[in-house]
Amino acid sequence: MWLQQTLTLSAKPRGFHLVTEEILGQLPDLSRINTGLLHLLLQHTSASLTLNENCDPTVRQDMERYFLSSVPDNAPYQHDDEGPDDMPSHIKSSLLGVSLLLPVHRGRVQMGTWQGIWLGEHRIHGGSRRIVATLQGE
Repeated sequence: MWLQQTLTLSAKPRGFHLVTEEILGQLPDLSRINTGLLHLLLQHTSASLTLNENCDPTVRQDMERYFLSSVPDNAPYQHDDEGPDDMPSHIKSSLLGVSLLLPVHRGRVQMGTWQGIWLGEHRIHGGSRRIVATLQGE
C-alpha cells in the first residue's frame, strides 16, 4: 500500500523546532501500516529536516548558535535577493538536508528514545512549511 499527502507546518521563528507531533498528528493513515517506511520531503530550500534530541531544548539552542556562527548572515554572499538571511539559509538547508526516511512498525515510527524530528527554520521570517509525506507498507 502506498499513501501520500502534503502536510503543513505552522510558521516558526528562526531556529530549530521539535515538530514530531505536529507531523505525526497529520498522518492518520500511519496506524494502518504494520511494517513499512515513512518518507518526509520538505519542499523548501531555506529550511531543513533532521532527526535529533527530543528532550532537552538547549540542544536545539546550541545547534542554532553553531549554525549562526558557521554560516553567518553577514558574509559576502552574492545571492541576497530576499535579504541577508537568504543565502545562509540555502547553505544550512543543503548541509542538513530536506528529507528523512523512517521505519514504521505496527503503526508507529521507529525512532530512538531520545530522537525527534526537527524543523530547522533558517529564515528570520520563513512562514509555514510544506512536507510531502509518503507512507509505504503493508
